[in-house]
Amino acid sequence: MKTKIRPLLKTFAIFLIAFATTVAAGSLYYFWTTQKIPSNKKVEKIIVEKKARLLRVQSGGETIASYPVSLGRDPTGDKKCEGDNKTPEGEYILDWRNPGSAAYKSFHISYPNPTDRLEAGKLGCSPGGAIMIHGIGNGYEWIGRFHRFYDWTHGCIAVTNDEMEQLWWAVSDGTPIEIKP
Repeated sequence: MKTKIRPLLKTFAIFLIAFATTVAAGSLYYFWTTQKIPSNKKVEKIIVEKKARLLRVQSGGETIASYPVSLGRDPTGDKKCEGDNKTPEGEYILDWRNPGSAAYKSFHISYPNPTDRLEAGKLGCSPGGAIMIHGIGNGYEWIGRFHRFYDWTHGCIAVTNDEMEQLWWAVSDGTPIEIKP
């Protein structure tokens, strides 16, 4: 009888250790402090690297903070038409902000530009609009950093609410943003 119980206890112990390790690692990931944007630096540009899923905050040509992001549900390639769930690529401006958006705060990206409109017109579609950098959707704040495991927006660039708060106070309207493939 002893010989039948030992393998079962060993399996249970391995499961318990694996479970505890997963919970601890997930908690560390979830509660890790957000990178701060130095208050003595003027944010001059935002660069988003779609393939790396990374938003870089620049001052004086150097990265002073960076945040992982989630993109549109179909992130590969440039946005062409409304509803394609792609995040646009190119150079734009953060032209206005919305403190009461459907997600935790947002910056509007000046998409579509004249080139985007022309390309969409050639395809016979609307280029769309309302492309933003925003936090987590209101009511889903508890997801936190775990939102990064899935590209879930309709073409926007999503960060955590803590990261959006950092950007909100450091980035001025009119700041250039470059979105790279």
